[in-house]
Amino acid sequence: MHIRPVTHNYHVTGQLKPTDLGKVAEAGYAAVICMRPDGEGWGQPKFSAIEDAAKAANIKAYYLPVGGSAVPMEQARKLRGLLKETEGPILAFCASGARCAGLYQMAEQIGG
Repeated sequence: MHIRPVTHNYHVTGQLKPTDLGKVAEAGYAAVICMRPDGEGWGQPKFSAIEDAAKAANIKAYYLPVGGSAVPMEQARKLRGLLKETEGPILAFCASGARCAGLYQMAEQIGG
């Protein structure tokens, strides 16, 4: 995992594997947000496997896919809501972390 901070409580990284979730919890994250649509890439684990591993590690997991038929502005609004309701650090992931950082910037710009 190559984790990059965007803010004090919002960090981004590339694709996580279910086996990474224990380390994510140990690092102090309260939640992970998957922004990668299921089936986007070869060998990519399904979100359900990530969610199960997150539950086992006692952290929350959210599915907020960006790409395909998802409308980024709608997803930015949803991200803004998740940021408000989640206490503690969040680790968002996609293929590289770039769309997670970009969606965060959109969420900040829409305000509310």
